[in-house]
Amino acid sequence: MELVERVLAGDQWAISKAISAVENGGPEGRAIMKAVFPHVGGAVRIGITGPPGVGKSTLCDAITGVLRPAGRRVGIISVDPSSAFTGGALLGDRIRMGRVAEDPEVFMRSMATRGAFGGLSRATQDAADLLDAAGCQTLLIETVGVGQSEIEVARAADCVGVVLSPESGDGIQAMKSGLMEIADLVVINKADRVGADKLEYDIRSAFELGLKSRRETPILLTEAHRSKGVPELVGAIDQFVAACRADGRFEARRRCNMESRLRQIAEFMIHHSLFEVNGASRRVEALAQRVLERRQSSYDAAEELVREALDPNRGANS
Repeated sequence: MELVERVLAGDQWAISKAISAVENGGPEGRAIMKAVFPHVGGAVRIGITGPPGVGKSTLCDAITGVLRPAGRRVGIISVDPSSAFTGGALLGDRIRMGRVAEDPEVFMRSMATRGAFGGLSRATQDAADLLDAAGCQTLLIETVGVGQSEIEVARAADCVGVVLSPESGDGIQAMKSGLMEIADLVVINKADRVGADKLEYDIRSAFELGLKSRRETPILLTEAHRSKGVPELVGAIDQFVAACRADGRFEARRRCNMESRLRQIAEFMIHHSLFEVNGASRRVEALAQRVLERRQSSYDAAEELVREALDPNRGANS
């Protein structure tokens, strides 16, 4: 397949086209993923998450600015929330990543959540695989930073950096939200602003009083807009990944992540079969009417849908 060959050669147009194909979720996208599979696994995947407004996009830009002079090819996947009404998204991260957007050795892709549970697009990990196969050595996955997206990125990354800022609330509140439970590193961005020292103290106190297993979690202060503290952050990420490789945590985490991913793919395929194949929507409408007419219970109707979705001869039945 010519498109796959061009992806493996690092052609940015081909990568973009391939990601669009896997986002659509059809047979072409699955064929592309099967073809690139032997070339996947070399890139380190870094999750960047945290509340809105803490400077995650600017931080990704600054991290890339440190990685590129070291000769590393970088892929950035930035997941934006979709509108619940139109399905559209702003996808405006390039505005905040101007320093690296034109670098030919950096591929940056904004993706809409498209209603994915937790805010992390279903195709995000497929896109990461494509960038991995295309030769990117470091992948930055920036999440929406709302709801359960932090949990989703933890299942997609080798290392998770939770980003906070003095305006994002105190460390105790972050603890309550469960944010700290997935943090491999904590980054206090906008550290030049009032309240940064107090935030660091609150986080350390929260670790001491609550998540004792997190006592050794590094806390780094950055000013991403000036790249201050960012080289130290990149060094801490590298150190964490190296330590995980040395003691076996790296492979164990990837195995756990893959188990979650397989479930996600299977759920998507079942959902697609239930609601998106030819005639499926009409079948749902017919069953819904039966339930409203009290001729069938909602559970019986749902069980019928599942049986039909799993039936290999379904086409003849619908």
